[in-house]
Amino acid sequence: MQIDIILEPDLSPAEVAEIAVAAENYGFRTLWHSNYHQNPDAFVALAPAAMATSRIRLGILAVSPYEMQPLKIGNALLTLNEISNGRAVVAIGGGGSLMSAIGIEQNPTKLRMVRGVREAVEISKAVVSGEPSRGYPGEVFKVARPFHHKWKSAPTAKVFTCSTGDKMLEMAGRVADGTQMSDVTPEKIDHHMAALRKGLAEREIPLEDFRVGNFWAWHIKEDFEKSMYEARRELVFRAELLPPKYDMVPYVTEEERALVIEKWANFAKAFWTRSGVIEDVPEDIVNRLVAACSSAGDLSAVDEQIERFKVFEKAGLTELSIRLFDDPMEGLKLVAENVLPHFEKFEG
Repeated sequence: MQIDIILEPDLSPAEVAEIAVAAENYGFRTLWHSNYHQNPDAFVALAPAAMATSRIRLGILAVSPYEMQPLKIGNALLTLNEISNGRAVVAIGGGGSLMSAIGIEQNPTKLRMVRGVREAVEISKAVVSGEPSRGYPGEVFKVARPFHHKWKSAPTAKVFTCSTGDKMLEMAGRVADGTQMSDVTPEKIDHHMAALRKGLAEREIPLEDFRVGNFWAWHIKEDFEKSMYEARRELVFRAELLPPKYDMVPYVTEEERALVIEKWANFAKAFWTRSGVIEDVPEDIVNRLVAACSSAGDLSAVDEQIERFKVFEKAGLTELSIRLFDDPMEGLKLVAENVLPHFEKFEG
């Protein structure tokens, strides 16, 4: 298993490039730029990083075809891929920040989300192949005109999905080059891998020819209190807490789960106010959820986290995508010094 880095998307393109150079020198596999509605365009923001580096992969996640038509996703990816000489990757998901911002209801059934993401992957892959295409007669997304990117010269870009649910994972296994799960905990990874393998079995390719990642929140710092502040502030976005599922079990009891659901707005308030204070929820419950869904604490917590990461590796992950938050260069250095030595270094 190799290690990726996912950045907070509020950095300038120059800052992203600086971190990309450092990440490449350390031996990280991929630098991912998040795609949010209020931040720089992720494809454009990675262009300076593409020109400043030579080995590290450069990725964008998650891009939804309901916010950006798949033909345009493919065009943007192909362009970044040419700039980076074949190192670009995109992860396509069904929902996203921009959809909420512009008032698109994120209803998977109504949007035919699994089908839509599948078609987006197929269109994007056709675009980045550079081969002539007559178009794409999809049920959700269509391309009515032929396209042929004769100017393609770099190795072909990779198209992943952002898949965590069973049906999305099965679809990823059938059509994509890889997938990024979100916040799957070590205790639950085998279930998700089983769904992915089901899709891969239909495709008749071995798992080792398919890239499998998992978004993982990293809050470990030299200062314990700073770490826990950051972890509590960001806890509302961990998948175990997100509606409508609110999984959380076995990390809390059913009674505690009901309390978290009732007080979910207070978790959101801790983020939006930047206070990190989750009101009306016992600290013990908050700490258990932080411990279950992320890596937090001071440097004494690293060894336990390495053992958790090895569970991911044993389950079949090819890369763990570590999300950095405050002070990303400092976080990058801590991960490089404390996590990378235990896993495979990426040489390009």
